[in-house]
Amino acid sequence: MRRHAATTLPLPAEDTRTAARTDWHTLKRLLPYLWPWRWRVALALAFLLLAKGANVGVPVLLKYLVDALDLKPGDPRALLVVPVGLLLAYAGLRLATSLFTELRELVFAKVSFGASKLIALQVFQHLHSLSLRFHLERQTGGLTRDIERGTRALQSLVSYSLYTILPTLVEVMLVLTVLGVKFDAGYVWITLTALAVYIVFTVSVTEWRTRYRREMNEFDSRANSRAIDALLNYETVKYFNNEAFEARRYDEGLEAFRRAQVKSQTTLSLLNTGQQLVIATSLVAMLWRATEGVVAGRLTLGDLVMINAFLIQLYIPLNFLGVLYREVKQSLTDLDKMFGLLERHREVDDAPGAKPLVVREGTVRFDDVHFAYEAARPILHGISFEIPAGRTVAVVGPSGAGKSTLARLLYRFYDVGKGPGGTGGGTGGGITIDGQDLRSVTQASLRAAIGIVPQDTVLFNDTVQYNIAYGRPGCSRDEVEAAAKAAHIHDFIAATPKGYETMVGERGLKLSGGEKQRVAIARTLLKNPPILIFDEATSALDSANERAIQAELRSAAAGKTALVIAHRLSTVVDAHEIVVLEAGRVAERGSHAQLLALEGRYAQMWRLQQAGEDESAPTTGPV
Repeated sequence: MRRHAATTLPLPAEDTRTAARTDWHTLKRLLPYLWPWRWRVALALAFLLLAKGANVGVPVLLKYLVDALDLKPGDPRALLVVPVGLLLAYAGLRLATSLFTELRELVFAKVSFGASKLIALQVFQHLHSLSLRFHLERQTGGLTRDIERGTRALQSLVSYSLYTILPTLVEVMLVLTVLGVKFDAGYVWITLTALAVYIVFTVSVTEWRTRYRREMNEFDSRANSRAIDALLNYETVKYFNNEAFEARRYDEGLEAFRRAQVKSQTTLSLLNTGQQLVIATSLVAMLWRATEGVVAGRLTLGDLVMINAFLIQLYIPLNFLGVLYREVKQSLTDLDKMFGLLERHREVDDAPGAKPLVVREGTVRFDDVHFAYEAARPILHGISFEIPAGRTVAVVGPSGAGKSTLARLLYRFYDVGKGPGGTGGGTGGGITIDGQDLRSVTQASLRAAIGIVPQDTVLFNDTVQYNIAYGRPGCSRDEVEAAAKAAHIHDFIAATPKGYETMVGERGLKLSGGEKQRVAIARTLLKNPPILIFDEATSALDSANERAIQAELRSAAAGKTALVIAHRLSTVVDAHEIVVLEAGRVAERGSHAQLLALEGRYAQMWRLQQAGEDESAPTTGPV
């Protein structure tokens, strides 16, 4: 059953935009990354031409060396001409070939590694500029594998294209010229026919087998994604005792990958066999013709040696030309995948001429906001309310009411007025800060003015110091400790063996939920922005710590505009205004006392939560 599942595993759907791109399009995209080193490229090409010229001169010199040896025993010219002249020249050409080749590699190393660095950095920056929708849908393992393969492919492609294809063509043209000038056209036609057959066969078979390479890459990415996903969710796997289940899923991916590898290798063997047949046939034809010429007296023994040496020299790059074409096609496939990431649409982008946000007072206004993550499932239905400057407004309501969506829209993780995929369906209205529409200001300035303590805190796999200082990179250690004290986590950090150098683990899993949330509070306090968002900021804390931190949060929010998203109503009783959301609409609004007096939805939620707290309180009498 497991093998059957692996063989029927569906191939991931291919992006139509990626499929439509050609190899020339990919190469065209590559050229700007080489432009900064254009003079190095030119110098490396010069060394390349010198190396190939010396290499082609070796067989010519070898001919004269052999002919010079055709002397009668005792002829004094053997000691004068051969050792002093030809042997030294032969050694010099051999040395020149190696020297110019190494100089080429030395000059070009900075180009290939520099271009690889540029594109890797650009992809990294572009991925950070994509919308939250993309990152919620992506698979980390497959994405990192695509970037890794693409970066490696860039180095291979640049090296192969500029320093193997061109030198091979130059060497072929030089050899054909020598054969045509010194001998008859028959040698040229045999060589050209062999080249034509070889190239047509190589290109045809490689084009046919490219799809197997693409399948192999897709299944490799899928298997890697499953492995990374399972490892990132290690605790969940353990909670449900699903190690065997995850191993089976990974095995399915590996089995599909293995079968794709076998197909790829089988077609590769077929390609190699055909190439060797073409080469062997051309070698026999050329040597037969040359041998016949020597017997007939038209050619010297040196001519036969030169033709054989030319054939051997052509055989090596010709044989490598097949490998080269396969590698170039594979590199183009891998590189195209990475370029595809660069061409992903930025759902949220700065408008042309967008200006930095200027926060004068900090008044935030939601004006008839409609929003849907998917067109068929609207989340917000005409939400309108204002957070006056220096005031705290709380948004409460049941799960799924759209509370956290308000924070995402305020941060411009999504744009109001753009639906799924950048369309306008299902969304509308606007959000302003001091009268400035968020869509008309730069994202960097907007996010610099807002600080958030999210409900689900994810930390970097680094030290506590690094994670707190992330709120304001470059701050001093004293500032970090002051923020930690304000978030009531300094004593805990100081009590650990390594203090602020304690590693928090992958996604902060070495810390408890409450400790992670206090680190998140500390780094937001350190950022000290004029607008604050607390999205269930104390949900992972016990009652004692919650009360202590609530006081700090109130102190931090004093004089600032604050949006508090809460499920626990006891944390928002001091808010200047409370907005009750239900099914994406404003059901009620007012202060805590006003909403209780209404005896509506808020009052009902308050009584239910109070009853729950009373039931959970410890008993003092005997059991």
